[in-house]
Amino acid sequence: MKQHTVIDSPYGPLTLVAEDGVLCGLYMTDQRHRPHEETFGTRDESLFGAAEEQLGAYFAGELKEFTLELRLCGTPFQRSVWEQLRKIPYGETRSYGQLADTLGNAGASRAVGLANGKNPIGIIVPCHRVVGANGSLTGYGGGLDRKQRLLDFENGAALFQGNTP
Repeated sequence: MKQHTVIDSPYGPLTLVAEDGVLCGLYMTDQRHRPHEETFGTRDESLFGAAEEQLGAYFAGELKEFTLELRLCGTPFQRSVWEQLRKIPYGETRSYGQLADTLGNAGASRAVGLANGKNPIGIIVPCHRVVGANGSLTGYGGGLDRKQRLLDFENGAALFQGNTP
């Protein structure tokens, strides 16, 4: 059974989705590969206290690593990519090729990119920390502007004033 809520963030509204009480989705407005609203289940704010608290601490610059229980639903390859994303330290980046190497398949950078783009739990599973081989910003389901703002924020280049990073 799925439930969802919508919370405000410096990057616009975020839709949090849980399945059987475990976070399985975090989607931005106009995000590529965002499921249809009707798949999010009923609206229920009571399940998302820990996620809201940790996201609030992250956006305040007080949290560098999320400790939430997650349900990552995807293929075995996608889940392996998403687990590698969770190992990228706050404020650092990795290239698609580096992730492919870590997975033991140096030629899989495109497949890594596809899996990265289908990440169902943005920000918490930090797909924004993946860049091109030359450090350039490439693809981000939430938009390249948001990706740049998240990276700038994590590197201390963007200071929050009010609700705008």
